[in-house]
Amino acid sequence: MIVTHLQEGKGMERTLAILKPDCYKRKLTGAVLEKIEKAGFTLVAAKIVKMTKPMAESFYEVHRDKNFFPALVEFMTENRCLVAVIEKENAIEDYRKLMGSTDPAKADSGTIRKEYAESIQRNIVHGSDSPENAIREINFFFSGSELLG
Repeated sequence: MIVTHLQEGKGMERTLAILKPDCYKRKLTGAVLEKIEKAGFTLVAAKIVKMTKPMAESFYEVHRDKNFFPALVEFMTENRCLVAVIEKENAIEDYRKLMGSTDPAKADSGTIRKEYAESIQRNIVHGSDSPENAIREINFFFSGSELLG
């Protein structure tokens, strides 16, 4: 079973979270997962992956024409990361708020990036930005059997 839709509007929703290579390398995955769970999210599925260059290029295809694309691919392949499907009401919007601004210097106090990120480039976490991207991103890393329940 592949995810083909998410509930529209308010209600139970799933989104993809990536605890990026900088998070993994700095041994912050436990702290970040704890923050996610304390914010009311349920962990549906999780695994450690080491992205290859073709995987990272495919996952970030939407950014291929941007000047930061090569550096992004290099960063995402430099170490392992933890990919997870998390769930709660209004998950996409709420997780994006919990992550904070891409620039940790501009992120609100208490957000993941304000507390843990080193820079705009090394910003520790990724989250889906829309229901359509959540579906695509979840299906990129997880099979339907990994998402049952």
